[in-house]
Amino acid sequence: MTRRHPSLTLAAAATALAAVAVPRVALAQAPAAPQPYATGRPLGVTPSAPGGGARSFEPMSTNVSVFGAIHSAESCAYDAQRGLIVVPSRGAEQSVVANDAFVSLIKHDGSVHTSRWIGVQPPEARRALTPPLTLNDPFGSEIAGGVLYIADSDGGTRTDDPQVAVIRKFDMKTGAPAGEVRVAQSTWLNDLAVTSDGTIYATQTGDFGGANPNPATWQVLAIAPGGAVRVFAQGAPLRAPNGIALDPQGNVVVANTGDSAVLTFSPAGKLLKTEHAAQAGSDGLVILKDGTKYVSSVLQGGVSRIRPGRAAVLVAHGIPSAASMCYDAGARQLVIPMTSESGLAFIKLR
Repeated sequence: MTRRHPSLTLAAAATALAAVAVPRVALAQAPAAPQPYATGRPLGVTPSAPGGGARSFEPMSTNVSVFGAIHSAESCAYDAQRGLIVVPSRGAEQSVVANDAFVSLIKHDGSVHTSRWIGVQPPEARRALTPPLTLNDPFGSEIAGGVLYIADSDGGTRTDDPQVAVIRKFDMKTGAPAGEVRVAQSTWLNDLAVTSDGTIYATQTGDFGGANPNPATWQVLAIAPGGAVRVFAQGAPLRAPNGIALDPQGNVVVANTGDSAVLTFSPAGKLLKTEHAAQAGSDGLVILKDGTKYVSSVLQGGVSRIRPGRAAVLVAHGIPSAASMCYDAGARQLVIPMTSESGLAFIKLR
């Protein structure tokens, strides 16, 4: 996943929010009364009853499909229990309206199950929830052990407001916040992978643009279940590390944005293998049970397939801003957030 161009997205967000800016500010001045935490329902209505009052919630009939509910998404994860695709979306920029992101639930065909599962409340009401909800600027996401992990951040609301990376956790049964880890040494983390014991591996893409890239900023961090952070890998052969996943043997696999390398490290941090995607500029990384890797290029728009012991093959191309994809096992397909298009691309696997 790549950082957005601030001036472009800020202008767009400011335009979209112009009509509601005054109400948001006014509401923010009067803190809302504490409210119980709630998630959004699947699409449907609560119609008015004749003579007033309200009937019970009525789900949308199954012969209707609705598409949308995605805004500037950088990643997705597959919820095998629900058979749905979980997509964190951005709302407004932090400097316009903080705590405006949300999470949608999407069906196999791309239609909407729940527009806003997490984040149904407006930003000004979220801190008054029990427990409070904060979701600002989501990047990578992963489901492990019944928990949704999202690479988020705090700060950045003003030029003088320091930004810090935060990994936020949500209970997959209830959607409620389930803790967070602040990563003080990083302003933002890109993608993440989570082991069965709760250890988090996260990529810090760092500085790779311009004439003087800084290899010291290219890092993979390992975050213990208790919150201790250490540098797992740094500098070459990392080159702007982006996508990250665990292979069937429990090794840590990293896809570089700065070149075409796909690097496999042992849990101890030893480089075991270097493969190459068919295109440079990698972002998303999916690894199947048989060891086959799929890599999406956010810069060049293709999807590479790397089967064990074979060279990469380009299996799709021309996908705009192909970000951190996930594998929808229920439909045997890749799901690729297209950040610039606020949509999802689907590739059936054969």
